[in-house]
Amino acid sequence: MQNRCQWMKLATAAIAALCIGAALPAPTGAAEKLTVFAAASLKNALDAADAAWTQESGKEAVASYAASGALAKQIENAAPADIFISADLDWMDYLADKKLIKADTRSNLLGNRIVLVAEKDKAKSVEIKQGFDLAALLGDGRLAMGEPKSVPAGKYGMAALEKLGVWTSVESKVAGAESVRAALVLVSRGEAPYGIVYQTDAAADKGVAIVGTFPADSHPPIIYPVAILAKSKNPDARAYLDFLKSDKASVFFTAQGFTILK
Repeated sequence: MQNRCQWMKLATAAIAALCIGAALPAPTGAAEKLTVFAAASLKNALDAADAAWTQESGKEAVASYAASGALAKQIENAAPADIFISADLDWMDYLADKKLIKADTRSNLLGNRIVLVAEKDKAKSVEIKQGFDLAALLGDGRLAMGEPKSVPAGKYGMAALEKLGVWTSVESKVAGAESVRAALVLVSRGEAPYGIVYQTDAAADKGVAIVGTFPADSHPPIIYPVAILAKSKNPDARAYLDFLKSDKASVFFTAQGFTILK
């Protein structure tokens, strides 16, 4: 009987301890991570900026990179994220029309350029002008670029080639990739002789070299808008957004070749 009484006292004490523990607030270190959906071309610069954000704030930002269209569709399908950075205005407009961003947080963050790249060991300068013979340069090879109907870099590239009167001669030679980084890899590995990518991507891959830059007036302005998503409840989202717009973060973007839009 005595052993049974002792056992019951221990059990009661254990249950009481569990109840007290359950009532205690969560430790401050268990803050929710900030989730960022960002265009693939941002990877190098944003990884560096996020590391600086973590060092300064003690908070963690986790970035998921892909083509802007793919990310926008994931957001539309309720993928959990706090921030969206698109490589063009169209996909941000797409989410805005569906009320999936906080409109008052939207701004234009960065600018970029598109360039023609080749495998570094085979690179020769190309004069990109009206009617330049890109088809002859390609020969039997393919032109690597983002999928022209959905990937922003591909859309900019197609617009430029159309403006220069070249698109119809190379359309059948296009290898449309799921993202601009995937197009870059095709050239870096020698699987395509030329590719159209952002100048920032070319700077991030030592296996390629820029052989020509498309005239800025041959395509719509390349703008990277940013916004907090409508469903985000993360209290750090606005502070993170402010950090991305700060001089502290701008050094990481300019180092990769982006221009800062104010």
